[in-house]
Amino acid sequence: MRIPCVIIGGVKTACLSRKGLSTLMLADCLEARARPRAPKLVFSVNGNSIARAAADPAFRRAYAEADLIHADGQPVVLASRLLTPTPIPERSATTDYFHDAAKTAAAHGLSFYLLGGTGQVNAAAAAEMQRLYPGLRIAGRRDGYFARADEEAVCADINSSGADIVWIGLGVPLEQDFAVRNRARLKAGWLVTCGGCFNFVTGDYARAPGWMQRVGLEWLFRVLKEPRRLFWRYALTNPRALYMILTRSRAVPA
Repeated sequence: MRIPCVIIGGVKTACLSRKGLSTLMLADCLEARARPRAPKLVFSVNGNSIARAAADPAFRRAYAEADLIHADGQPVVLASRLLTPTPIPERSATTDYFHDAAKTAAAHGLSFYLLGGTGQVNAAAAAEMQRLYPGLRIAGRRDGYFARADEEAVCADINSSGADIVWIGLGVPLEQDFAVRNRARLKAGWLVTCGGCFNFVTGDYARAPGWMQRVGLEWLFRVLKEPRRLFWRYALTNPRALYMILTRSRAVPA
């Protein structure tokens, strides 16, 4: 299946709605069950990752390994509408898409593995998702505090769980590196990077008001909530991301 894409800030991004992502997830995972293969890598893109990819060749190479990159940030969607002839239908913020995926998984018998966060957050996120979606099967889970030497055992646990979708919440760039490095070891349908998604499920992190999300200012809400930790991050990355978006956004040749 050919997925329409655009280049935003130098990153090839899928022109898919949240519903389209869920439909593709279901098809890919059922196909992987019928014909086992290496899992597909599903990453997301926002201003921070655009800036990081521009500045960090290793991160850029990891992104190039993704089978699918979806629009996590509203500025990516707005840029596609203003700067390309093929607009992205809507934002697919991972914190929202996680719930879309859970509904689809529960309805069709797919299972999740949750990897990342502290033990407490991981357990609480799993419990909350099962409360919200009673038919959802959490095949396995574990916290994100492990050494690289432990990755073989982590992958073995994921494989033994039989999970269809592995959610990797180790933070950028550790989660992309983990996915690329261990892809050949794993048997799931999708490996999805999800940042601090588990913390949003538990309520430890708050979402911005809807109007800030719609106009692409969720980053500002986060800065206002955690200025000491995030001010310089966004002060340094936002100008680079804006430059990349304005100069490296275009259609993908047919």
